[in-house]
Amino acid sequence: MCRNIRLLYNFAPPVTEEEIHDAALQYVRKVTGMRTPARANQAAFDAAVAEVAAATRRLLLDELRTTAPPRDRQVEAERARQRGRKRQARAG
Repeated sequence: MCRNIRLLYNFAPPVTEEEIHDAALQYVRKVTGMRTPARANQAAFDAAVAEVAAATRRLLLDELRTTAPPRDRQVEAERARQRGRKRQARAG
């Protein structure tokens, strides 16, 4: 998975609309290869982000079920930092 797209499912507190939008934006940027679309493509780009966000919201909030306890955002953030430090140590 692209490192810039974050895991959003099963967190306490639950995912926010902003996090869903940001993940959708990152996905559309990745698949189009465009960070910022040309004006001629802006409407299609924005529509794609909105559709991906809606599908993500529906999946995360309405359809997926789990019996696992929610993940703690602080703990997961620290794990990600540790993985980053290990990656940096191997590269450097």
